[in-house]
Amino acid sequence: MLIMSVLLGKKGRNNAVKDTPYECGMIAQGDGAPRFSIKFYIVAMLFVLFDIEVVFMYPWATNFRELVAQGPEAFYSVASFAFILAIAYVYALKKGALSWNTKG
Repeated sequence: MLIMSVLLGKKGRNNAVKDTPYECGMIAQGDGAPRFSIKFYIVAMLFVLFDIEVVFMYPWATNFRELVAQGPEAFYSVASFAFILAIAYVYALKKGALSWNTKG
């Protein structure tokens, strides 16, 4: 059926008016979306990453007394988690992911 529609169907003519983009009754002017610096995306990804890490720490903080009463393993596990999170934060700072200075 697809081949028959190509062979037997009418051929559409293209012209400049029909090929222009049309949006909401207005003729499109300029680029579709402005370009943003990659720094915006890096900061957004770091925010999501560290925000999710804090969400993982919230249940531990709400049950802190019960977990510590059971033994020190819960404290050591979250302390190691926070230590790894701090290392990741220092790494991001060293790489310059959070500095807004423009170079070049």
